[in-house]
Amino acid sequence: MLARIEVCLIGKTCYKVSIPDHHTTNEVAMYQAFSCRAFCLSVLAISFPVTVPAQQSTSQLGNVLNAPVRPGNSGFDGVIETSNLDVSLQQQNGAPIQGTVIVTLLNLTGQVYRQTTTKEAHLRFNDIAPTEYKVQVVAPAYERAVQQVEAIAFATKRVTIVLQPASSSGDATLAAGIASMKPKAQKEMAKAMEALRANKPTVARAHLDAVDRIAPNQAEVRYLFGVYSEQLNDEAQAKAYWTKTLQINPKHFRALLSLSEMSIREKNPAEAVEYMKRAMEVEPSSWRPHAVLAEAYYLQHSRDEAIKEAERAMELGRGQAEVIQPLLARCLAERGERDKAVSTLQVYLQDHAADAVAKRQLESLLDPKAPAGSTDVAGTDIAALIAAAKSLPVPSSWVPPDVDDKIPRVEPGAACVLDEVLQNAGKRLQELLKNVDRFTATELVTEESINKWGMPSFPEKAQFDYIVSMEETRRGALSVEEYRERRAASKGFPEAVMTTGLPALVVIFHPIYAGNYEMTCEGLAQSNGGLAWQVHFRQRPDKPNTIRSYRIGLQGQGYPVALKGRAWIAADSYQIVRLESSMVAPMPQIRLAAEHVNIVYAPVQFRQGALEMWLPANVEMYYDWKGRRVHRQHKFSNYLVFSVDDKQQISAPKGVDVSAPDNEKPN
Repeated sequence: MLARIEVCLIGKTCYKVSIPDHHTTNEVAMYQAFSCRAFCLSVLAISFPVTVPAQQSTSQLGNVLNAPVRPGNSGFDGVIETSNLDVSLQQQNGAPIQGTVIVTLLNLTGQVYRQTTTKEAHLRFNDIAPTEYKVQVVAPAYERAVQQVEAIAFATKRVTIVLQPASSSGDATLAAGIASMKPKAQKEMAKAMEALRANKPTVARAHLDAVDRIAPNQAEVRYLFGVYSEQLNDEAQAKAYWTKTLQINPKHFRALLSLSEMSIREKNPAEAVEYMKRAMEVEPSSWRPHAVLAEAYYLQHSRDEAIKEAERAMELGRGQAEVIQPLLARCLAERGERDKAVSTLQVYLQDHAADAVAKRQLESLLDPKAPAGSTDVAGTDIAALIAAAKSLPVPSSWVPPDVDDKIPRVEPGAACVLDEVLQNAGKRLQELLKNVDRFTATELVTEESINKWGMPSFPEKAQFDYIVSMEETRRGALSVEEYRERRAASKGFPEAVMTTGLPALVVIFHPIYAGNYEMTCEGLAQSNGGLAWQVHFRQRPDKPNTIRSYRIGLQGQGYPVALKGRAWIAADSYQIVRLESSMVAPMPQIRLAAEHVNIVYAPVQFRQGALEMWLPANVEMYYDWKGRRVHRQHKFSNYLVFSVDDKQQISAPKGVDVSAPDNEKPN
């Protein structure tokens, strides 16, 4: 079937060109743009069918149809104009780039024209349309590179792209600074943080003075002095400390947030906007700067900008950014979108029924006598909104941040097709279950208890022979069973708390279970030295929760845990290379305040070497149960994988014909 695409050429004259209708919008748009350029040379041709040899593949056909036609000697014959592009990738010192690289060819409107994944330092795009492109290169440990080139008809364009090493983020610089302190200074810092979390500024001051003597001129110490001053209601001194923090470390995220809060309280939203723009450069995927920006723009009467930033905060922060919804509803109502404002507040009040201000705001919107664009409610509680957006005066370092605290950095411009990623990841898991009956490994468990100052205890260790059996049952469910045998002279699990079910977490992406989760592809990220699609998942409330549960005692009641998290799926092989998860909400019924799991997978070869599967290699688990804070690490080694075909066959006794019917065999 053919689609008719009209291409305007000269003046008001249009020529109709036939294009097979299975081509993408991008290809059609490229064809339109290039056809105009080529056909202007010939006004005799009324219709020019593009012919392609029947044996060409679909991808080759796309290349031809994306190319304009160059008139030949007659008005009815033509030659396809194409170009080639050679791309060389190298480091600053001239050495070639190592590892997986994704190279994307974009047209000047930003649409993806071609994309390829390669481990070579040199690649070539053949038969591309002669026009201008942007070549985007994404590689681990390097900054994203974009270079504009012009491909010339009937020629090969050569371009060399030099990649710059990736710079450290603000958090990475901060963590490195604290890690560089002497152990005594780190302990004093932990005690100061604990005191500030308990709102005991006098106790905190003594520890801050101690750490300042041991490690002077540290940005984080100056920041904590600012928190101390704020708790004493000395805003001028707090502002001075936070300003000094930025002089030492201009990328200190929390200092930028704190100063923006102070600017809004001082009715200086323009200054707050500048601080938040700097904060977004440091943490581009954090929801907090967008929430503060929404308030600042609202105070500047920029309703459209406030709505844009509020919606972006909700997109990035998911459940944590719900605090911005009343402000978003207020902006929508003032812009005349009352129905949308009502629905926004109704969703918010489902989980925040105690918010009396939001209730009055909704009642005002539902009042038919109220004028359009009016909520008849006092202004937004700025202090509450900023406190929620800031919400990290002193971070606890013993457990990683919540998975929804911010979206880890992704590379801009890399198109992610969620359905394709999930389908291919599901296939890898189906291959695992099809080919693997069980696997064994040596498991080393190391556990540290974390005291109230955030300092770890002396680690306890245990070693096990570990066996996992996996199969798909006839009922369309997966069975994953694990067995442990304690090695000689080894203790059992510390604290008598056993960790089970770690291999089962990955089946979240198996086709049987994937529908139980809300999935979002956040983009292309750098993970474990390679490139991977970053996918966020969250348990759907209307679907069964069958992956993880806690059981008190061997025969006790099970308590299902709703999970949220991320997986990093290799861009070239679609193997899951890393997965992290945390609870959607704490579970007070069993006194489980927090749980965070981070799993790194590694390739394991079958004995025949024909198949490679990715299995857990290193697992870190953090939990806060009954007031005990624990960091536990599982390391797996000496894998032995048994495939379905490796099952041993037991020989029949001598003299028995195994092909004979059962009733003819001896008893």
